[in-house]
Amino acid sequence: MTLTELRYIVAVAREKHFGRAALACHVSQPTLSVSVKKLEDELGVSVFERRANEITLTPIGEQIVEQAQHALESAESVKLVAQQGKDQLAGPLRIGAIYTIGPYLFPDLIPVLRERAPHMPLVIEENYTSVLREKLKQGELDVIIVALPFEEQGIVSLPLYEEPFVVLLPAGHPLTQRKTIRSAHLEDETVLLLGAGHCFRDHVIDACPACVPKPGIEGDLPHTIEGGSLETIRHMVVSGLGVTVLPCTAAGADRYSQRLLEIRRFTKPVPSRTVVAAWRVSFPRPKVIDLIKQSINECQIGCVRRPKVPKT
Repeated sequence: MTLTELRYIVAVAREKHFGRAALACHVSQPTLSVSVKKLEDELGVSVFERRANEITLTPIGEQIVEQAQHALESAESVKLVAQQGKDQLAGPLRIGAIYTIGPYLFPDLIPVLRERAPHMPLVIEENYTSVLREKLKQGELDVIIVALPFEEQGIVSLPLYEEPFVVLLPAGHPLTQRKTIRSAHLEDETVLLLGAGHCFRDHVIDACPACVPKPGIEGDLPHTIEGGSLETIRHMVVSGLGVTVLPCTAAGADRYSQRLLEIRRFTKPVPSRTVVAAWRVSFPRPKVIDLIKQSINECQIGCVRRPKVPKT
């Protein structure tokens, strides 16, 4: 049994296809298939069920792949300790963030990290929480920045800041006459939301019952219209299509903010989300986590509330 064979079965389990797994591992499919069969023969069990156009794990295969992943993580940790033992802030960092955080945090965070850790280049990914979760578990990412709720065995998280939600309105909208807005005020409005799969969509619906998708009156616009990104939604608000609820860091970060858009806060209690950093328990570079937290505290994000530091 070798680490290479373990890497192959983890890849097949992830891709559910021998060809794609071979591409991911940069080997030929016959090489990968022979190695997987050799490992199964050595173990005396079948790790995979092979059907036409479908590869699935056997019950015992699920346990074997889980242990293989742990073994690969441990081996990677040994390598990292050896390479970066003298300086945990040297070497690449693979960091991910959800779509509604990355574009608004990274422009401030990356320059600070670059200044404080010049020998730590960043490999950055933006994606859905579900995808980032899996890549973190599989060791493809080192740290991810997501919003609560987020729980996963073998993963720890650290609160970074709490971010209130705001209402974005086209200039001249009747609701701009109000200093603050209640959820009920959006009952008769066309509300623009992110599509399914975005956790922020769920956060908005939980915080704003009036924003729950429902059909419009015949001949009118539907009560809810979906957009693919917060930037797309902002453009639609500017055009007068409707209103939306955004995290405060995304509310006014473009040329429209002063001329064609207006922002209103919610009446207390203000809905919000807690943004956290998450990493594997086995991640061998704790100084990186400390640096990320310190760097975010240095970022000029005026609308968020940072956790209180306990007095010592």
